[in-house]
Amino acid sequence: MNELQDVPLWLWVCIAVAVMLQGTLLFRDARRRGRKAWFWGLWGMTTVPSPAVVYLLVVILPERRRRKKL
Repeated sequence: MNELQDVPLWLWVCIAVAVMLQGTLLFRDARRRGRKAWFWGLWGMTTVPSPAVVYLLVVILPERRRRKKL
């Protein structure tokens, strides 16, 4: 358990900011696209960067492909 005590405070703050920012951005973008905003926002506040990568692969890229075909 000493490993967590050795992590500096500034790193914890950076991680918290990154997680909150990612959750907020995913929520806002999903709400704009009409894609389960609460799910993406809450999941975005759990880890970094897995939810953002999945969001890119599941929501953004398929939508871009559909637009190109039209």
